[in-house]
Amino acid sequence: MKYFSFFAVFAAAVLSAASLSAGKEWKSGIEWPEPPVVEPGAKPGDAPADAIVLFDGSDLSQWDGGDKWIVKDGYAQAAKGGITTKDSFGDMQLHIEFATPEKVSGKGQGRGNSGVYFFGKYECQILDSYDNPTYFDGQAASIYKQSPPMVNASRKPGQWQAYDIIFNAPQFNDDGSLAKSGYFTVLHNGVLVQNHYELKGTTAWDSPPKFEKHGPKGKIQLQFHGNPVRYRNIWLRELKPLVGKLPEAKPTEEKPEAKVEEKQEAKQTEKKQEQPSETGSADAAK
Repeated sequence: MKYFSFFAVFAAAVLSAASLSAGKEWKSGIEWPEPPVVEPGAKPGDAPADAIVLFDGSDLSQWDGGDKWIVKDGYAQAAKGGITTKDSFGDMQLHIEFATPEKVSGKGQGRGNSGVYFFGKYECQILDSYDNPTYFDGQAASIYKQSPPMVNASRKPGQWQAYDIIFNAPQFNDDGSLAKSGYFTVLHNGVLVQNHYELKGTTAWDSPPKFEKHGPKGKIQLQFHGNPVRYRNIWLRELKPLVGKLPEAKPTEEKPEAKVEEKQEAKQTEKKQEQPSETGSADAAK
């Protein structure tokens, strides 16, 4: 019995190897450029080598309105108004760390409220949502008034938290109509809470979503909502997918059979042209 089992296994292995050798590797034919090498951060949350650092804990020189905020001890604290990046960006990966006030004051939307705005129109909500009931599409990590987070991954007030946001900007036709939807993917403290959510339009507090034509790049805004929310370690990477190309198609050669058929048709045509018509023969007889 053992002897039979050994040969059964051996035969299966031979057949498997034969099937692999008989198969042919599939290739797409697309010519891809080599992906550039990027050195990642030393530890999770650190900016990789190709990142644009918007706040490293020292100053807010990359932001308009940064002089209103308090910068100390490696963080920036919201005060007196929102701040907006001086530069504009397209599709991006944004990393941002924040802490809502340790001392709990207020409730609902009045507790640790701020927000990250993309293009000045699309908000990912920042709020103290630790044991703080409010409407679900307005809690932390929601796409404001459009999509609640799949789970509440909030830490306690005063603790540092992180958003990693992949933002794909909507694209528009020349007439202002929507050419391509925008999307949000959000990880809150490493937990996926928005999975390629398709935007319905702007995320206003007082009006339904609607799309308003804008360019391929826009600015980032951090909201001041009256609460002293703190920020640190803000950086982004602009997303530039690799573009491959298919090799130029080679002209196809005609099959020999087709060429023979063409020659035969040409000969038949020549014979018809050489033969006199019936009308011509009658005229000659006269």
